[in-house]
Amino acid sequence: MQYLYPLLAVLIWSGNTVVSKQAAGAIAPIEIGFLRWVLAVLLVTPVLLPAVWRNREAIRGHAGQILVLGILGMVVYQSCAYFAAAYTTATHMGIILTLSPLVVLGICVGLLGQVLTAGGAIGSVLAFAGVVLVISEGHPGSLLDQGINRGDLLMLLACLAYAAYNVLLKRWAMPRVPSWQLLYLQMVVAMVAQLPFYLASPKVGLHADNWYLVAYAGTMASIVATWMWMTAVAKLGPSRSIMFFNLTPLLTALIASAWAKEQLHSYLWIGGAMTILGVLLAELWKTPLRRAKPRASTAA
Repeated sequence: MQYLYPLLAVLIWSGNTVVSKQAAGAIAPIEIGFLRWVLAVLLVTPVLLPAVWRNREAIRGHAGQILVLGILGMVVYQSCAYFAAAYTTATHMGIILTLSPLVVLGICVGLLGQVLTAGGAIGSVLAFAGVVLVISEGHPGSLLDQGINRGDLLMLLACLAYAAYNVLLKRWAMPRVPSWQLLYLQMVVAMVAQLPFYLASPKVGLHADNWYLVAYAGTMASIVATWMWMTAVAKLGPSRSIMFFNLTPLLTALIASAWAKEQLHSYLWIGGAMTILGVLLAELWKTPLRRAKPRASTAA
């Protein structure tokens, strides 16, 4: 049951990727990036604000942490991803974003002392290889022909921000701040932080061809999926949860095929199988690569 949280979150975000493709030219990146959080805050404020106010003493003690989480996960990650599309290809965006599980694993092993398992190491490499095969359309060597540009750097920043967000979300456990209240507060941080940029930027405005894009991003992608992901991180931990992020390219392609009737090629099935196998290995193969050394006994 606990695996449904990251799976459904990734599924919703994959659908949001397809929706975001339709947003190109229909609405400015800063608009959808700001309006999605405005909509989300407006929807949940009547329900959550009274509880947040009653819990203000506990929340005050975590104000700095909530601010950092909101900036990393809701502002830096989302904004970098929106703006990167103007400078780089979807292929590069996908390949850089799928570095997130490896970055989280590296942080947890290198800085937090988590034991690296055989499944985690081999599964990460296998899942990453599967993603490369999918987003390169069966020709991984083609990725080497494209140079690094501003969009690639923005996506790298998005990847690092989201990896840090997931680690800190687990590291900064807030037992006195329920997950819904924590999510609401991060939404408010994102909305307030992006307001000056929204006011200063040129706008397209909402109309018949883009309102539903904001509606999906502001409800399913911002509220439902984000809460499911936060719950997954709390239950499974950051390194285990983010392995499911590798399923995003496969799920996005499947949704695009069902919605836009795009053809599914053999490289998708092969790469998808590699990705799923990598996730399963990371979850099920818990043999440590390096066993802890026994402590030397001390004389009484």
